[in-house]
Amino acid sequence: MLESELKYFDINRTEWLKEHYGKFVLIKDEIFLGAFDNQKDALVEGARRFGMQSFLIKKLEETEDLIYIPALTLGILHADSSHSA
Repeated sequence: MLESELKYFDINRTEWLKEHYGKFVLIKDEIFLGAFDNQKDALVEGARRFGMQSFLIKKLEETEDLIYIPALTLGILHADSSHSA
């Protein structure tokens, strides 16, 4: 899911960094839909345009932190923190 958006982001990231460093970009398919000052504004615009369809919001920074949690991937742990032990 979002493979084409992620690939498009990777291809254009260096160029977008020059103009939109620190902003959140909104991408659908292989279309750059804008850069926003905060994640909330990007999310609101994405939801307005696409409703429940998937779209990508990603912050433009020099480096990207990769977070990998195997327990989430394997379904051993759930990200929903509303369940108490």
